[in-house]
Amino acid sequence: MTDIFDNVILCRKCGEEMNPIKLERNGFILRALECKKCGSRLLHPVDESEYNKFIQLKNKTFRVKMRFVGNSYAVSIPREIVRFIKEQEKVMDNMVKLCFSNSKKLSLVFGKEEK
Repeated sequence: MTDIFDNVILCRKCGEEMNPIKLERNGFILRALECKKCGSRLLHPVDESEYNKFIQLKNKTFRVKMRFVGNSYAVSIPREIVRFIKEQEKVMDNMVKLCFSNSKKLSLVFGKEEK
């Protein structure tokens, strides 16, 4: 399948050829095109769709139970979140990194953390 961004795309406002750029939002790298003349930007539709899915999940609050298992506590991760992570990572390891963000907040890191 051919990617639409492999073709020459002209700016809707001024008619100049748009140049490929990469934008970073909330850890996502979004492919985009930018017009050097007027500054107009166009996001890649696939990247924009994935980013919008992330924003919807981010704005959702999940209430989960903490359970006692052996000598530890366990918290279940909603299937919706795991599916999204699997789509992004393509391969998801069963190990996650768990650490304190502050005194009342834990962070889970799936996959390899980029530095």
